[in-house]
Amino acid sequence: MGIRAVLARPFAKYIAGQTKKWASQPGYYQTQTLEQLIFAAQPTQFGRNHGFEAIKTYTDFKRQVPVRDYEDLKPYIEKVLKGEADVLWPGKPAYFAKTSGTTSGTKYIPISKESAPTHFVSARNATLSYVHETGKSEFLDGNLIFLSGSPELDEIAGIKTGRLSGISNHLVPGFLRTNQKPSYATNCIEDWEEKLERIIDETLHANMTLISGIPPWAQMYFDRIVARTGKKINAVFPNFSVFVYGGVNFEPYRAKLFDTIGKKIDAIETYPASEGFIAYQDSQHAEGMLMLLNNGIFYEFIPAEEYFNENPTRLSIEEVELGKNYALLINSNAGLWGYSIGDMVKFVSKDPYRLVVTGRIKHFISAFGEHVIGEEVEKAMKVAAQKFPEVELVEFTVAPQVAPAEGMPHHEWLIEFAHAPKDLEAFALELDNQMRLLNVYYDDLITGNILRTLKITSLKRNAFIEYMKSQGKLGGQNKVPRLSNDRKIADEIGKFGI
Repeated sequence: MGIRAVLARPFAKYIAGQTKKWASQPGYYQTQTLEQLIFAAQPTQFGRNHGFEAIKTYTDFKRQVPVRDYEDLKPYIEKVLKGEADVLWPGKPAYFAKTSGTTSGTKYIPISKESAPTHFVSARNATLSYVHETGKSEFLDGNLIFLSGSPELDEIAGIKTGRLSGISNHLVPGFLRTNQKPSYATNCIEDWEEKLERIIDETLHANMTLISGIPPWAQMYFDRIVARTGKKINAVFPNFSVFVYGGVNFEPYRAKLFDTIGKKIDAIETYPASEGFIAYQDSQHAEGMLMLLNNGIFYEFIPAEEYFNENPTRLSIEEVELGKNYALLINSNAGLWGYSIGDMVKFVSKDPYRLVVTGRIKHFISAFGEHVIGEEVEKAMKVAAQKFPEVELVEFTVAPQVAPAEGMPHHEWLIEFAHAPKDLEAFALELDNQMRLLNVYYDDLITGNILRTLKITSLKRNAFIEYMKSQGKLGGQNKVPRLSNDRKIADEIGKFGI
């Protein structure tokens, strides 16, 4: 056992103790966080404009600070982009994380000198939680890889700017870089397919023990290795034992990923966002991810059904209920206030607070009032695939077909199968039945002959890869939305139909 594996165990025990301390007092630590944020930001333009000096309670805060999305916060962001200091948070941001918005174009999310370290520390603690629970630490002595975007950063108004995954590369301490793959030069390659081939060149004969990345891009990496070697991944990397992922629900990818690997391995789910590191899986045996309540972020929650109301209910962590969908708001030490990050979450435990991400608040299908959400289509697919064990998925997305060339309106499921069902019609009917069980409004529309049962469009091999390539979004942290309320994505991906 190497030095990293040996030292990790006592450190993991210490981190587990610290985690238990704040996780057992959620209300206290969240209240303390809000007070610290308000005090620190009082002298800023935002703090002065919103009367921070008069805020004494969470009720005061809700009265003074409205709910905002990026467009609402943009006037303040633009001031920072022009070089102004003390706008949303004292001083200037250490970084801007660039993200692609569907309505706002490129978004610039501030990361402050206070918030930047939490991105690495949270990822580290996710790994240490695993070490503490399982007693496994030998994987830390091998080579680790994070399939990410380029670490090369631009500058705007003297502020380093790039993708979050690229920024995160700069936050890794030097002592960990000695066993990190790929090389910096390879990580800087912008073309994803060229980069992937170079990553394989560098890792093929390495002792890979931990691999991290968004599942579809990890699958692409594994597929290329299998194509090059003719071997399953566990034969190429016999010591590969931990897969760390985030960004999408793992379930649709799990079967194919483990089949390509050649065995089931432990997986750690994380919930990083440009706006902050929100949660990570702290146990291999409990459902959901532990919400990080002592991480410089004060969280708020809006019941999903109220999100588009003029004055929606805003709740603190102690006011949420189990099993309900909430839109997530954050107030952070990077200067985001009442900020809707666009995600829906649902709590599966309150002791400690663990959640699952159930979709995007603006990603839904409600062409006929059905309001189908991501959680429902993923659950329906999971159950249907279990009943047709030959099925392996690569990727899928769902969209309404309001005016088909013939027949009644319906939901179209565009699916790329690794292994298709033997009876596609029976599989489609099972999928539809699961949707009807999960969504009463969808069931009513089918029963009332307003919609016909769903239609599956099978896609060619690599359809989603080719689609992402056509959009200039191949690789990194980019992903196709699971569902949309219009046909923009479906019509483009549909061109790759069989």
